[in-house]
Amino acid sequence: MPTELTATSKSAANAAHGVSLGEAFRVWTRVALLSFGGPAGQIAVMHRMIVDEKRWVSEERFLHALNYCMLLPGPEAQQLATYIGWLMHRTLGGIMAGVLFIIPGIIAIMALSYVYAAYGNVPIVTALFFGLKAAVLAIVLEAVLRIGKRALKNRLMVALAALAFVAIFFLAVPFPIIIVAAALVGFFAQRFKLAEFQNSAAHAPGSTAKSDAAGSLLGEDLPAHARPAAQRAIAVAAIWLALWLVPVIALLLARGSADIFSQIAVFFSKMAVVTFGGANAVLAYVAQQAVETHGWLKPGEMLDGLGIAETTPGPLIMVLQFVGFMAAYRNPGSLAPMLAGTFGGLLATWVTFTPCFLWIFLGAPFIERLRGNVGLNAAFSAITAAVVGVILNLAIWFAVHSIFHVTVPVHAFPLSFDAPVLTSVDPWALALTLAAAIAIFRFKAGMIATLGACCAAGIVLYLLGAI
Repeated sequence: MPTELTATSKSAANAAHGVSLGEAFRVWTRVALLSFGGPAGQIAVMHRMIVDEKRWVSEERFLHALNYCMLLPGPEAQQLATYIGWLMHRTLGGIMAGVLFIIPGIIAIMALSYVYAAYGNVPIVTALFFGLKAAVLAIVLEAVLRIGKRALKNRLMVALAALAFVAIFFLAVPFPIIIVAAALVGFFAQRFKLAEFQNSAAHAPGSTAKSDAAGSLLGEDLPAHARPAAQRAIAVAAIWLALWLVPVIALLLARGSADIFSQIAVFFSKMAVVTFGGANAVLAYVAQQAVETHGWLKPGEMLDGLGIAETTPGPLIMVLQFVGFMAAYRNPGSLAPMLAGTFGGLLATWVTFTPCFLWIFLGAPFIERLRGNVGLNAAFSAITAAVVGVILNLAIWFAVHSIFHVTVPVHAFPLSFDAPVLTSVDPWALALTLAAAIAIFRFKAGMIATLGACCAAGIVLYLLGAI
């Protein structure tokens, strides 16, 4: 009987918006395969497919979910995919979207870790990713403009985005401080009846001022499975905490705290709860610990791992899989080095991403319920504006490190940022990026065509000896 009820409820959920699990699987697979360029590129791909092309959810609902994911530790793009997958097809849909989002990255980074451990960097692979970066950069820039045009609806929102960009790019203000400050600005601006925030409640369920949710397949109403319940929350917490922490405890009990796999499990579990602001916020700390404290990596190898993560699909934080692989590869114990590396990489990935499902499945029902809260909507509107500035920061950071070979740190209080050395510009990277931008902005070329053309151009340049 429970099985029949479950099947019936799933059918009803599918019928409400008309998107089958099979179609969702195909769409999330496409999103995963095209999720290059760090969080900015991944959010851009998701926005184009889920909001613009498929019309599954409205712009307002997409940004509401994104704002919540920005508040969480861990990779916001992967959590956003999990959130929307859960909205569309319950827990199964969330697991499917979240897991698919990281599978291409797991496979690609694992394969490249094998190659790196055995041979070092392979030029032809580097050339392929050289072209890929140019296309991703153009896609990211388009996303910044498209999301900014829709989210920055007045001068105050534009000012918040600009302040967020200056704070994070030039002043190195921690990401959580920027988001909390933006939320407070929105909340108090609404309380004091500031005109720019009086429309924040327009997207609340039941409001007379309807958003574009009416044109989305999910609609404006709160799905039945998205209603918060204490019993459900306790069950979700128990299940996902067990999936996350039981393997960690089992390793500690079975192999001891000095064992390499125990160290990987504990270290990356800690990272999973402090990675506010995504991978960029903790990479320096991880690099220092992996190189100086644990001796897992040699100096400079963290940058190689970051390069691999930047140019493969999936969240940038997938670099932690590379770190876990190299840690176990160099300390294999009784196992073959490659086998130990495989286990180490997969273990790092498990303890990094399992908590992401906990944050979404536990918190999303309450966040959905609060979409009608005027104060929260105002706070989230301000966060949305700040997020545009943060995404612009990510885009420029990605551009600087893609187009210029050398950057120098600038530390002149209050400034703290990496400045490109203009004479180190890579003319071919710049030319490919401009070509990709023209293809997307002027000729409205599709993502797959642009990515494919740039990858092919990268390989041709390598064969000609230009790069």
